[in-house]
Amino acid sequence: MAASLHQLKVGAPAPAAEMISEPAVSVVVPIFNEEGNISLLCEHIVDALRGAGLSFEIIAVNDGSRDGSLRELTVEAARFPELRVIDLRRNYGQTAAIMAGIDFSVGAIIVTIDADLQNDPADIPMLLAKLDEGYDVVSGWRKERKDAAGRSFASRVANRLISRISGVRLKDYGCTLKAYRRDILAGARLYGEMHRFIPIYASWMGARIVEMPVRHYARQCGRSKYGLERVIKVLLDLAVVRFLDRYLVKPIYLFGGFGMLSLATSVIAAAYMFYLKLFTGLSMILTPLPLVAALTFLVGIISILMGFLAEMLVRIYFESQGRAAYIVRGVINFDPPA
Repeated sequence: MAASLHQLKVGAPAPAAEMISEPAVSVVVPIFNEEGNISLLCEHIVDALRGAGLSFEIIAVNDGSRDGSLRELTVEAARFPELRVIDLRRNYGQTAAIMAGIDFSVGAIIVTIDADLQNDPADIPMLLAKLDEGYDVVSGWRKERKDAAGRSFASRVANRLISRISGVRLKDYGCTLKAYRRDILAGARLYGEMHRFIPIYASWMGARIVEMPVRHYARQCGRSKYGLERVIKVLLDLAVVRFLDRYLVKPIYLFGGFGMLSLATSVIAAAYMFYLKLFTGLSMILTPLPLVAALTFLVGIISILMGFLAEMLVRIYFESQGRAAYIVRGVINFDPPA
């Protein structure tokens, strides 16, 4: 089992064999078309962590790059025994690449960082030191961003929206530079653009989260992979996160609530329809009320039935995997499990 961070003696170089066999820190780097940055990135990460005397591994995930990224990673893997490379068959996206890196990593501490060198690997020991103060997640905050003004403004708006909806107050969800304790990520499965929402997932697990400023630089090589379509994806994923937070265990509350609202609308439309017929003599056929009453009635019934189906799926999800609907942080005066 990998050693925990507080067991490491900072300041003394870790033996090479320990770095390879039992790294305490796993640095996960998703890579897509970053050929020009890879060599310098690996050097900076290795220098930062060797200099701090930490045993570590670098999990570089080549996410279907179409340039010479894989060739560069192969060269760097020969230089640095700490570097381990995962080559995905095609471009699956940053979230899938991070998930692959987490799955293949073995360190008790997991650090994620972009490959574009806009984050400074020299900040990693600072995050690890903060983590060792008792936090479960340390999230980087690009306090002085070196991006275009429009992109920075859109990011601030998105961060405030995500914080308000999720209840987890962070100033910079988009910063990939983050450090996690492995147990907080146990069982996490990420899809879409949800890597930026890992702190929200961690908060569901009862994690202690802190944010701290990190350095940020302008991109020197390659080009950004972020466009306007990423904003739409993030908003949709945020809706999924909110749904999972509020209704994963009791989906009938969402589907059934909407179904009851639809049925109430149907009853009101039908009542008003008959009121017009009986007290004003207006023909019901001349109004849209019959159609409204029928459609909302059907939508209400279907929504409630979907709620029942979702309840059964939730039970299959938990019971088939032996998962509990709760998480225990610790116990006192209990015998250790067999």
